[in-house]
Amino acid sequence: MIEKVSVIVSKGSLEAIYPGLIMANGARAEGIEADLFFTFFGLDAVHKARHEHIKLATVGNPGLHLATWAGGLPGVSSVMTQYLERKMEKLDIPAIPEFLEMISDTGAGLYACKASVDLFGLEKDDLIEQVRDIITVGEFYERAAGGQIIFT
Repeated sequence: MIEKVSVIVSKGSLEAIYPGLIMANGARAEGIEADLFFTFFGLDAVHKARHEHIKLATVGNPGLHLATWAGGLPGVSSVMTQYLERKMEKLDIPAIPEFLEMISDTGAGLYACKASVDLFGLEKDDLIEQVRDIITVGEFYERAAGGQIIFT
């Protein structure tokens, strides 16, 4: 039985952030301890100015099949993002800000990577209130000890 998971979110696109949120939420629903570690562009998910404006990556995304060829055209990313968000809303999948709040409310820990925060010149005040702390990779591994690490 898995008792603890630590989910690393390293990319800042819609299709890269949601898997981590879904995994952490599912863990909490099963009574499994869960932490989320946001690093590099994954910080966009917890950045106050960006977390409400996450877009679907259309360039180089083979999962979009026919839409991939048009992915680099202006506006395609926005259109595809709106399309996907409407589909998720119909399935009652919350928007990223609401999902983060829900996950935090279940007791999951949200942490930002210190190296990435420093790299991008951010401070704790730039991050949503649900982020418990800015921690080093070493501190992340201490928190993750004895559990499963999931990299999304």
